[in-house]
Amino acid sequence: MAGDEELEALRRRKLFELQKQAEAEQRNRESESQMLAQKELILRQILTPEAKERLGTVRLAYPDVAENVEGQLIMLAQSGRLQEKIDDSQMRLILSKIMPTRREINIERR
Repeated sequence: MAGDEELEALRRRKLFELQKQAEAEQRNRESESQMLAQKELILRQILTPEAKERLGTVRLAYPDVAENVEGQLIMLAQSGRLQEKIDDSQMRLILSKIMPTRREINIERR
């Protein structure tokens, strides 16, 4: 009978640990979604729709570059250094300075 009690105690302990882990994961997901929503709100305020679309296109090919640009723009906006919305031409200029340079490969046939 003592074995049954130990087994039941182990089950309860394991169940308790799993519940705590699930709660922690849920809190993490909620905080991530809240941060993402806040980020989207800020970007909507500082980018024109065309600039936002261009950034989305860049995100498909270079997700790390898009994330970097978004982070820098958000920091500038929060520090008050952005006076107006960034339009498409300004976004192109920003991206041209940040994007990795393309290597051109020429194949010569003989």
